[in-house]
Amino acid sequence: MLSRIPVTRLSLGASAAARRLYSVNARAGPSKAYLKATHTVTAPSPKTASFLARGEQYLLPVYARPDFVLEKGKGSWVWDVDGNKYLDFTAGIAVNSLGHSDEGVSKVLAEQSSKILHASNVYHNEWAGKLAELIVTLTQKEGGLGYAPGSAATQGTASTPKVFFANTGTEANEGALKVARKVAKERWASAVPGRKEGDYYNECTKTGIVCFENAFHGRSMGALSVTPNPKYQVPFAPLIPGVQVGQVNEIDAVNSLVDEDTCAVIIEPVQGEGGIHPVKVEFLRALRKRCDEVGAVLIFDEIQCGLFRSGTLWTHSSYPVDCHPDIVTMAKPLANGYPIGAVLLRPSIAETMTAGTHGTTFGGSPLACAVGYHVLNRLSQPEMKSQIAETSTYLRERLSHLPKWFPQILESEIRGRGLILGLGFRDEGLPGKVVGLARERGVFLLTAGKDAIRFVPSLNVTKEEVDYAVDVLESSLSVV
Repeated sequence: MLSRIPVTRLSLGASAAARRLYSVNARAGPSKAYLKATHTVTAPSPKTASFLARGEQYLLPVYARPDFVLEKGKGSWVWDVDGNKYLDFTAGIAVNSLGHSDEGVSKVLAEQSSKILHASNVYHNEWAGKLAELIVTLTQKEGGLGYAPGSAATQGTASTPKVFFANTGTEANEGALKVARKVAKERWASAVPGRKEGDYYNECTKTGIVCFENAFHGRSMGALSVTPNPKYQVPFAPLIPGVQVGQVNEIDAVNSLVDEDTCAVIIEPVQGEGGIHPVKVEFLRALRKRCDEVGAVLIFDEIQCGLFRSGTLWTHSSYPVDCHPDIVTMAKPLANGYPIGAVLLRPSIAETMTAGTHGTTFGGSPLACAVGYHVLNRLSQPEMKSQIAETSTYLRERLSHLPKWFPQILESEIRGRGLILGLGFRDEGLPGKVVGLARERGVFLLTAGKDAIRFVPSLNVTKEEVDYAVDVLESSLSVV
Protein backbone atom coordinates (compact mmCIF):
# COMPACT_ATOMS: atom_id res chain seq x y z
CA MET A 1 0.00 0.00 0.00
CA LEU A 2 1.01 3.64 -0.43
CA SER A 3 1.58 6.02 2.46
CA ARG A 4 -0.61 9.11 2.38
CA ILE A 5 1.43 11.99 0.92
CA PRO A 6 0.24 15.56 1.50
CA VAL A 7 -0.01 17.50 -1.77
CA THR A 8 2.07 20.31 -0.26
CA ARG A 9 5.04 17.96 0.00
CA LEU A 10 5.46 18.07 -3.80
CA SER A 11 5.98 21.33 -5.63
CA LEU A 12 3.58 22.15 -8.43
CA GLY A 13 6.53 22.19 -10.83
CA ALA A 14 7.71 18.68 -10.01
CA SER A 15 7.89 16.35 -12.99
CA ALA A 16 5.74 13.25 -13.26
CA ALA A 17 8.90 11.14 -12.94
CA ALA A 18 9.87 12.89 -9.72
CA ARG A 19 6.38 12.44 -8.26
CA ARG A 20 6.42 8.77 -9.20
CA LEU A 21 9.84 8.14 -7.65
CA TYR A 22 8.78 10.01 -4.51
CA SER A 23 5.70 7.82 -4.33
CA VAL A 24 7.77 4.65 -4.70
CA ASN A 25 10.22 5.67 -1.99
CA ALA A 26 7.31 6.46 0.33
CA ARG A 27 5.84 2.96 0.10
CA ALA A 28 5.17 1.29 3.40
CA GLY A 29 4.78 -2.16 1.92
CA PRO A 30 4.21 -4.18 -1.24
CA SER A 31 1.25 -3.69 -3.53
CA LYS A 32 -1.60 -6.09 -2.84
CA ALA A 33 -3.79 -4.89 -5.67
CA TYR A 34 -3.50 -8.19 -7.54
CA LEU A 35 -3.83 -10.85 -4.88
CA LYS A 36 -6.65 -12.45 -6.87
CA ALA A 37 -5.87 -14.07 -10.19
CA THR A 38 -7.44 -12.41 -13.22
CA HIS A 39 -6.16 -14.57 -16.07
CA THR A 40 -6.75 -18.14 -14.94
CA VAL A 41 -8.06 -20.70 -17.40
CA THR A 42 -9.98 -23.65 -15.99
CA ALA A 43 -10.55 -25.05 -19.48
CA PRO A 44 -9.46 -23.65 -22.86
CA SER A 45 -12.18 -22.12 -25.00
CA PRO A 46 -13.23 -24.15 -28.07
CA LYS A 47 -11.21 -21.76 -30.27
CA THR A 48 -8.07 -22.12 -28.15
CA ALA A 49 -8.58 -25.86 -27.77
CA SER A 50 -8.57 -26.33 -31.55
CA PHE A 51 -5.19 -24.59 -31.85
CA LEU A 52 -3.73 -26.58 -28.95
CA ALA A 53 -4.98 -29.88 -30.39
CA ARG A 54 -3.42 -29.15 -33.77
CA GLY A 55 -0.10 -28.29 -32.17
CA GLU A 56 -0.16 -31.41 -30.02
CA GLN A 57 -0.74 -33.53 -33.10
CA TYR A 58 1.87 -32.00 -35.39
CA LEU A 59 4.52 -30.11 -33.37
CA LEU A 60 7.55 -31.71 -31.73
CA PRO A 61 6.75 -31.54 -28.00
CA VAL A 62 9.93 -29.81 -26.82
CA TYR A 63 8.22 -26.85 -25.10
CA ALA A 64 6.16 -26.69 -21.91
CA ARG A 65 3.69 -23.88 -22.57
CA PRO A 66 0.54 -22.51 -20.87
CA ASP A 67 -2.83 -23.27 -22.41
CA PHE A 68 -3.49 -20.10 -24.38
CA VAL A 69 -2.60 -18.98 -27.89
CA LEU A 70 -1.19 -15.53 -28.66
CA GLU A 71 -2.72 -13.73 -31.61
CA LYS A 72 -1.36 -10.17 -31.69
CA GLY A 73 0.71 -7.58 -29.86
CA LYS A 74 1.29 -3.86 -29.63
CA GLY A 75 4.15 -2.24 -27.76
CA SER A 76 4.72 -4.19 -24.55
CA TRP A 77 1.28 -5.82 -24.68
CA VAL A 78 -0.04 -9.03 -26.27
CA TRP A 79 -3.50 -10.55 -26.69
CA ASP A 80 -4.52 -14.17 -26.99
CA VAL A 81 -7.14 -15.49 -29.41
CA ASP A 82 -9.82 -15.09 -26.75
CA GLY A 83 -9.06 -11.40 -26.26
CA ASN A 84 -7.19 -11.66 -22.95
CA LYS A 85 -4.53 -8.95 -22.59
CA TYR A 86 -1.07 -9.50 -21.06
CA LEU A 87 1.92 -7.28 -20.34
CA ASP A 88 4.91 -8.95 -22.03
CA PHE A 89 7.72 -8.08 -19.63
CA THR A 90 9.97 -10.63 -21.36
CA ALA A 91 10.15 -8.99 -24.81
CA GLY A 92 10.11 -12.41 -26.42
CA ILE A 93 13.16 -13.42 -24.33
CA ALA A 94 14.98 -10.08 -24.71
CA VAL A 95 14.23 -9.88 -28.45
CA ASN A 96 11.51 -7.28 -29.08
CA SER A 97 13.65 -4.25 -28.33
CA LEU A 98 11.06 -1.86 -29.80
CA GLY A 99 8.06 -3.89 -28.67
CA HIS A 100 5.43 -5.69 -30.72
CA SER A 101 4.02 -4.41 -34.03
CA ASP A 102 6.29 -1.39 -34.16
CA GLU A 103 5.12 0.81 -37.04
CA GLY A 104 8.63 1.66 -38.22
CA VAL A 105 9.66 -2.00 -38.31
CA SER A 106 6.41 -2.94 -40.08
CA LYS A 107 7.02 -0.28 -42.71
CA VAL A 108 10.55 -1.52 -43.44
CA LEU A 109 9.31 -5.11 -43.65
CA ALA A 110 6.59 -4.15 -46.12
CA GLU A 111 8.79 -1.95 -48.30
CA GLN A 112 11.76 -4.31 -48.46
CA SER A 113 9.66 -7.45 -48.94
CA SER A 114 8.04 -5.82 -51.96
CA LYS A 115 11.51 -5.29 -53.46
CA ILE A 116 13.64 -8.36 -52.68
CA LEU A 117 13.52 -10.78 -49.77
CA HIS A 118 16.36 -13.15 -50.56
CA ALA A 119 18.97 -13.70 -53.21
CA SER A 120 21.59 -15.75 -51.26
CA ASN A 121 25.17 -14.79 -50.58
CA VAL A 122 26.16 -15.63 -54.14
CA TYR A 123 25.34 -11.96 -54.78
CA HIS A 124 25.72 -8.64 -52.95
CA ASN A 125 22.73 -6.82 -51.52
CA GLU A 126 22.41 -3.17 -50.54
CA TRP A 127 21.64 -3.64 -46.85
CA ALA A 128 24.26 -6.06 -45.51
CA GLY A 129 27.10 -3.60 -45.98
CA LYS A 130 25.04 -0.75 -44.50
CA LEU A 131 24.21 -2.70 -41.35
CA ALA A 132 27.79 -3.96 -40.98
CA GLU A 133 29.07 -0.39 -41.29
CA LEU A 134 26.60 0.80 -38.65
CA ILE A 135 27.67 -1.95 -36.22
CA VAL A 136 31.35 -1.12 -36.71
CA THR A 137 31.04 2.67 -36.56
CA LEU A 138 28.80 2.53 -33.49
CA THR A 139 31.34 0.25 -31.79
CA GLN A 140 34.12 2.73 -32.57
CA LYS A 141 31.99 5.59 -31.26
CA GLU A 142 30.43 3.94 -28.20
CA GLY A 143 33.37 1.70 -27.29
CA GLY A 144 34.09 -2.03 -27.57
CA LEU A 145 36.29 -4.56 -29.39
CA GLY A 146 39.45 -2.62 -28.44
CA TYR A 147 38.01 0.86 -29.00
CA ALA A 148 37.57 3.27 -26.12
CA PRO A 149 34.40 5.38 -26.36
CA GLY A 150 34.87 8.20 -28.86
CA SER A 151 38.17 6.85 -30.19
CA ALA A 152 37.01 6.39 -33.80
CA ALA A 153 38.56 9.69 -34.88
CA THR A 154 42.01 8.42 -33.95
CA GLN A 155 41.70 5.17 -35.86
CA GLY A 156 42.91 4.65 -39.39
CA THR A 157 40.74 3.04 -42.06
CA ALA A 158 43.27 0.46 -43.22
CA SER A 159 42.34 -1.92 -40.42
CA THR A 160 38.59 -2.18 -39.95
CA PRO A 161 36.59 -4.69 -37.89
CA LYS A 162 34.54 -7.11 -39.96
CA VAL A 163 31.02 -8.52 -39.60
CA PHE A 164 29.55 -11.89 -40.57
CA PHE A 165 25.77 -12.25 -40.64
CA ALA A 166 23.97 -15.42 -39.57
CA ASN A 167 20.36 -16.18 -38.68
CA THR A 168 20.48 -16.73 -34.92
CA GLY A 169 22.59 -16.26 -31.82
CA THR A 170 23.47 -19.94 -31.80
CA GLU A 171 24.76 -19.65 -35.37
CA ALA A 172 26.75 -16.56 -34.41
CA ASN A 173 28.45 -18.49 -31.61
CA GLU A 174 29.11 -21.44 -33.91
CA GLY A 175 30.75 -19.07 -36.39
CA ALA A 176 32.85 -17.45 -33.66
CA LEU A 177 34.11 -20.83 -32.45
CA LYS A 178 34.99 -21.86 -36.01
CA VAL A 179 36.95 -18.65 -36.55
CA ALA A 180 38.80 -19.12 -33.25
CA ARG A 181 39.75 -22.68 -34.17
CA LYS A 182 41.21 -21.56 -37.51
CA VAL A 183 43.08 -18.63 -35.98
CA ALA A 184 44.60 -20.90 -33.34
CA LYS A 185 45.72 -23.46 -35.90
CA GLU A 186 47.46 -20.79 -37.96
CA ARG A 187 49.14 -19.37 -34.87
CA TRP A 188 50.24 -22.86 -33.85
CA ALA A 189 51.61 -23.57 -37.32
CA SER A 190 53.51 -20.28 -37.57
CA ALA A 191 55.44 -21.11 -34.40
CA VAL A 192 57.16 -24.07 -36.11
CA PRO A 193 59.67 -23.12 -38.83
CA GLY A 194 59.29 -24.94 -42.12
CA ARG A 195 55.75 -26.15 -41.61
CA LYS A 196 53.89 -25.88 -44.91
CA GLU A 197 50.47 -24.37 -45.51
CA GLY A 198 47.81 -26.88 -44.57
CA ASP A 199 50.06 -29.22 -42.61
CA TYR A 200 48.56 -28.00 -39.35
CA TYR A 201 44.98 -29.02 -39.98
CA ASN A 202 45.29 -32.53 -38.56
CA GLU A 203 48.41 -32.10 -36.43
CA CYS A 204 47.40 -29.08 -34.34
CA THR A 205 46.77 -29.67 -30.64
CA LYS A 206 45.66 -26.10 -29.98
CA THR A 207 41.95 -26.93 -30.13
CA GLY A 208 40.70 -26.60 -26.53
CA ILE A 209 37.79 -24.33 -25.60
CA VAL A 210 37.10 -22.72 -22.23
CA CYS A 211 33.60 -21.83 -21.06
CA PHE A 212 32.03 -21.18 -17.65
CA GLU A 213 29.42 -22.56 -15.29
CA ASN A 214 25.93 -21.09 -15.69
CA ALA A 215 26.69 -20.17 -19.31
CA PHE A 216 24.19 -20.48 -22.12
CA HIS A 217 25.47 -20.20 -25.70
CA GLY A 218 22.90 -22.17 -27.69
CA ARG A 219 21.61 -25.66 -28.42
CA SER A 220 23.42 -26.80 -31.59
CA MET A 221 26.18 -29.32 -30.94
CA GLY A 222 29.04 -26.81 -30.84
CA ALA A 223 27.20 -24.17 -28.81
CA LEU A 224 25.72 -26.88 -26.59
CA SER A 225 29.21 -28.16 -25.85
CA VAL A 226 30.03 -24.82 -24.18
CA THR A 227 26.69 -24.64 -22.34
CA PRO A 228 27.60 -26.74 -19.27
CA ASN A 229 24.12 -27.52 -18.00
CA PRO A 230 23.45 -31.26 -17.57
CA LYS A 231 19.76 -30.72 -18.34
CA TYR A 232 20.72 -29.60 -21.83
CA GLN A 233 23.85 -31.68 -22.44
CA VAL A 234 23.33 -35.17 -21.05
CA PRO A 235 20.75 -36.45 -23.57
CA PHE A 236 23.06 -35.54 -26.48
CA ALA A 237 26.47 -36.64 -25.21
CA PRO A 238 29.17 -37.17 -26.33
CA LEU A 239 29.71 -33.55 -27.30
CA ILE A 240 32.75 -31.74 -28.70
CA PRO A 241 35.83 -32.87 -26.77
CA GLY A 242 38.42 -30.60 -25.20
CA VAL A 243 36.05 -28.23 -23.40
CA GLN A 244 37.16 -26.95 -19.99
CA VAL A 245 34.62 -25.40 -17.62
CA GLY A 246 35.67 -22.66 -15.21
CA GLN A 247 34.05 -20.55 -12.52
CA VAL A 248 33.24 -16.93 -13.33
CA ASN A 249 35.24 -14.34 -11.36
CA GLU A 250 37.82 -16.85 -10.06
CA ILE A 251 40.90 -14.94 -11.16
CA ASP A 252 43.42 -17.27 -9.49
CA ALA A 253 42.24 -20.17 -11.67
CA VAL A 254 42.64 -18.39 -15.03
CA ASN A 255 46.25 -19.39 -15.75
CA SER A 256 45.61 -23.09 -15.24
CA LEU A 257 42.25 -23.00 -17.00
CA VAL A 258 43.53 -21.28 -20.16
CA ASP A 259 46.68 -23.04 -21.37
CA GLU A 260 48.82 -23.42 -24.48
CA ASP A 261 46.31 -25.82 -26.04
CA THR A 262 43.39 -23.39 -25.67
CA CYS A 263 42.09 -21.95 -28.93
CA ALA A 264 39.08 -20.03 -27.59
CA VAL A 265 37.54 -18.64 -24.42
CA ILE A 266 33.83 -17.81 -24.62
CA ILE A 267 31.97 -15.87 -21.94
CA GLU A 268 28.84 -13.75 -21.44
CA PRO A 269 29.71 -10.42 -19.74
CA VAL A 270 26.31 -10.77 -18.06
CA GLN A 271 25.12 -14.34 -17.83
CA GLY A 272 21.46 -14.25 -18.82
CA GLU A 273 19.90 -17.71 -18.95
CA GLY A 274 22.22 -18.79 -16.14
CA GLY A 275 20.81 -16.36 -13.56
CA ILE A 276 21.74 -12.72 -14.46
CA HIS A 277 25.30 -12.83 -13.15
CA PRO A 278 27.55 -9.91 -14.23
CA VAL A 279 31.21 -10.75 -14.74
CA LYS A 280 33.72 -8.57 -12.91
CA VAL A 281 35.94 -6.30 -15.00
CA GLU A 282 39.03 -7.65 -13.20
CA PHE A 283 38.16 -11.17 -14.31
CA LEU A 284 37.67 -10.13 -17.93
CA ARG A 285 41.02 -8.35 -17.78
CA ALA A 286 42.68 -11.52 -16.48
CA LEU A 287 41.12 -13.53 -19.32
CA ARG A 288 42.29 -10.98 -21.90
CA LYS A 289 45.85 -11.07 -20.54
CA ARG A 290 45.98 -14.85 -20.45
CA CYS A 291 44.52 -15.21 -23.96
CA ASP A 292 47.23 -12.89 -25.26
CA GLU A 293 49.90 -14.94 -23.50
CA VAL A 294 48.83 -18.26 -25.03
CA GLY A 295 47.45 -17.03 -28.37
CA ALA A 296 43.80 -17.87 -27.65
CA VAL A 297 40.82 -15.97 -29.05
CA LEU A 298 38.55 -14.24 -26.51
CA ILE A 299 34.83 -14.28 -27.45
CA PHE A 300 32.17 -12.22 -25.69
CA ASP A 301 28.66 -13.60 -26.18
CA GLU A 302 26.54 -10.44 -25.98
CA ILE A 303 23.51 -12.03 -27.61
CA GLN A 304 21.27 -11.25 -24.65
CA CYS A 305 23.14 -8.51 -22.80
CA GLY A 306 24.37 -6.44 -25.77
CA LEU A 307 22.87 -3.87 -28.14
CA PHE A 308 21.92 -1.44 -25.35
CA ARG A 309 20.21 -4.05 -23.17
CA SER A 310 22.86 -3.38 -20.50
CA GLY A 311 22.54 0.38 -20.98
CA THR A 312 25.48 0.71 -23.39
CA LEU A 313 26.01 -0.59 -26.92
CA TRP A 314 27.96 -3.55 -25.57
CA THR A 315 28.15 -4.51 -21.94
CA HIS A 316 31.92 -4.04 -22.23
CA SER A 317 31.72 -0.71 -24.12
CA SER A 318 32.58 1.34 -21.04
CA TYR A 319 35.20 -1.11 -19.72
CA PRO A 320 38.94 -0.43 -20.17
CA VAL A 321 40.24 -1.68 -23.51
CA ASP A 322 42.62 -4.10 -21.82
CA CYS A 323 39.67 -6.37 -21.07
CA HIS A 324 37.94 -6.21 -24.47
CA PRO A 325 37.38 -9.32 -26.62
CA ASP A 326 38.55 -10.36 -30.07
CA ILE A 327 35.03 -11.32 -31.16
CA VAL A 328 31.53 -10.19 -30.14
CA THR A 329 28.46 -12.22 -31.01
CA MET A 330 24.98 -10.68 -31.17
CA ALA A 331 21.44 -11.53 -32.24
CA LYS A 332 18.28 -11.20 -30.14
CA PRO A 333 17.26 -7.49 -30.34
CA LEU A 334 19.03 -6.61 -33.58
CA ALA A 335 15.95 -6.90 -35.84
CA ASN A 336 13.20 -6.73 -33.21
CA GLY A 337 12.13 -10.32 -33.74
CA TYR A 338 13.04 -10.92 -37.37
CA PRO A 339 15.73 -13.65 -37.27
CA ILE A 340 19.29 -12.36 -37.52
CA GLY A 341 22.62 -13.03 -35.83
CA ALA A 342 26.04 -11.48 -36.34
CA VAL A 343 29.69 -11.91 -35.48
CA LEU A 344 31.88 -8.82 -35.04
CA LEU A 345 35.62 -9.50 -35.33
CA ARG A 346 38.82 -7.56 -34.78
CA PRO A 347 40.72 -7.08 -38.06
CA SER A 348 43.57 -9.34 -36.96
CA ILE A 349 41.10 -12.15 -36.30
CA ALA A 350 38.99 -11.59 -39.40
CA GLU A 351 41.94 -11.84 -41.80
CA THR A 352 42.11 -15.62 -41.35
CA MET A 353 38.73 -16.09 -43.05
CA THR A 354 38.74 -16.21 -46.84
CA ALA A 355 36.19 -17.15 -49.51
CA GLY A 356 34.64 -20.52 -48.72
CA THR A 357 35.82 -20.82 -45.11
CA HIS A 358 32.33 -20.11 -43.74
CA GLY A 359 28.90 -19.37 -45.13
CA THR A 360 25.13 -19.42 -44.83
CA THR A 361 22.20 -19.53 -47.22
CA PHE A 362 19.85 -17.15 -45.43
CA GLY A 363 22.17 -15.08 -43.23
CA GLY A 364 22.55 -11.41 -44.15
CA SER A 365 19.47 -11.33 -46.36
CA PRO A 366 18.24 -7.95 -47.70
CA LEU A 367 15.16 -8.12 -45.49
CA ALA A 368 16.94 -9.08 -42.25
CA CYS A 369 19.62 -6.44 -42.72
CA ALA A 370 17.17 -3.69 -43.69
CA VAL A 371 15.18 -4.31 -40.51
CA GLY A 372 18.37 -4.60 -38.46
CA TYR A 373 19.63 -1.28 -39.78
CA HIS A 374 16.36 0.43 -38.88
CA VAL A 375 16.24 -1.06 -35.37
CA LEU A 376 19.88 -0.43 -34.45
CA ASN A 377 19.73 3.11 -35.81
CA ARG A 378 16.77 3.85 -33.52
CA LEU A 379 18.25 2.12 -30.48
CA SER A 380 21.43 4.21 -30.79
CA GLN A 381 19.65 7.57 -30.76
CA PRO A 382 20.41 9.75 -27.69
CA GLU A 383 16.78 9.96 -26.63
CA MET A 384 16.44 6.17 -26.68
CA LYS A 385 19.60 5.70 -24.64
CA SER A 386 18.33 8.26 -22.13
CA GLN A 387 14.99 6.47 -21.88
CA ILE A 388 16.71 3.13 -21.27
CA ALA A 389 18.81 4.69 -18.50
CA GLU A 390 15.81 6.33 -16.82
CA THR A 391 13.59 3.27 -17.02
CA SER A 392 16.37 1.01 -15.78
CA THR A 393 16.98 3.25 -12.78
CA TYR A 394 13.27 3.29 -12.02
CA LEU A 395 12.86 -0.50 -12.37
CA ARG A 396 15.87 -1.13 -10.13
CA GLU A 397 14.51 1.32 -7.55
CA ARG A 398 11.18 -0.48 -7.48
CA LEU A 399 12.82 -3.90 -7.24
CA SER A 400 15.17 -2.72 -4.46
CA HIS A 401 12.27 -2.60 -1.98
CA LEU A 402 11.35 -6.24 -2.46
CA PRO A 403 14.22 -7.88 -0.52
CA LYS A 404 13.34 -5.67 2.46
CA TRP A 405 9.67 -6.64 2.31
CA PHE A 406 10.28 -10.33 1.59
CA PRO A 407 13.61 -11.12 3.32
CA GLN A 408 12.63 -14.74 3.93
CA ILE A 409 12.07 -15.27 0.20
CA LEU A 410 14.55 -13.04 -1.67
CA GLU A 411 18.28 -12.42 -1.76
CA SER A 412 19.35 -8.94 -0.68
CA GLU A 413 20.95 -7.74 -3.93
CA ILE A 414 19.35 -6.99 -7.30
CA ARG A 415 21.40 -8.62 -10.06
CA GLY A 416 22.40 -7.23 -13.45
CA ARG A 417 22.48 -3.79 -15.05
CA GLY A 418 20.48 -1.74 -17.53
CA LEU A 419 17.32 -3.57 -18.53
CA ILE A 420 18.67 -7.04 -17.85
CA LEU A 421 17.98 -7.42 -14.14
CA GLY A 422 17.47 -10.39 -11.88
CA LEU A 423 15.79 -11.11 -8.56
CA GLY A 424 17.42 -13.97 -6.64
CA PHE A 425 15.36 -16.37 -4.51
CA ARG A 426 16.49 -18.32 -1.46
CA ASP A 427 14.33 -21.30 -2.46
CA GLU A 428 14.97 -22.66 -5.97
CA GLY A 429 11.41 -23.90 -6.16
CA LEU A 430 9.86 -20.44 -5.98
CA PRO A 431 10.90 -18.54 -9.18
CA GLY A 432 8.84 -20.76 -11.44
CA LYS A 433 5.88 -20.57 -9.09
CA VAL A 434 6.02 -16.76 -8.95
CA VAL A 435 6.28 -16.56 -12.75
CA GLY A 436 3.11 -18.65 -12.94
CA LEU A 437 1.31 -16.47 -10.41
CA ALA A 438 2.29 -13.32 -12.33
CA ARG A 439 1.00 -14.80 -15.58
CA GLU A 440 -2.32 -15.54 -13.87
CA ARG A 441 -2.43 -11.81 -13.12
CA GLY A 442 -1.65 -10.70 -16.66
CA VAL A 443 2.15 -10.26 -16.67
CA PHE A 444 4.76 -12.39 -18.48
CA LEU A 445 8.04 -12.90 -16.59
CA LEU A 446 10.93 -15.33 -17.07
CA THR A 447 13.02 -17.46 -14.77
CA ALA A 448 16.82 -17.40 -15.00
CA GLY A 449 19.06 -20.21 -13.84
CA LYS A 450 17.85 -22.20 -10.85
CA ASP A 451 17.09 -19.39 -8.45
CA ALA A 452 16.08 -16.15 -10.17
CA ILE A 453 13.46 -14.23 -12.09
CA ARG A 454 14.79 -12.08 -14.91
CA PHE A 455 13.46 -8.77 -16.17
CA VAL A 456 14.16 -8.10 -19.85
CA PRO A 457 11.29 -5.91 -21.08
CA SER A 458 11.26 -4.04 -24.37
CA LEU A 459 13.84 -1.26 -24.31
CA ASN A 460 11.10 1.34 -24.86
CA VAL A 461 8.95 0.04 -21.98
CA THR A 462 7.27 2.83 -20.03
CA LYS A 463 7.44 3.55 -16.29
CA GLU A 464 3.68 2.98 -16.09
CA GLU A 465 4.21 -0.52 -17.49
CA VAL A 466 7.04 -1.06 -15.00
CA ASP A 467 4.62 -0.08 -12.22
CA TYR A 468 2.04 -2.62 -13.34
CA ALA A 469 4.62 -5.40 -13.69
CA VAL A 470 6.16 -4.78 -10.27
CA ASP A 471 2.78 -4.33 -8.57
CA VAL A 472 1.77 -7.74 -9.91
CA LEU A 473 5.12 -9.18 -8.82
CA GLU A 474 4.67 -7.79 -5.30
CA SER A 475 1.17 -9.23 -5.09
CA SER A 476 2.45 -12.61 -6.34
CA LEU A 477 5.19 -12.62 -3.71
CA SER A 478 2.56 -11.82 -1.09
CA VAL A 479 0.55 -14.84 -2.24
CA VAL A 480 3.64 -17.03 -1.90
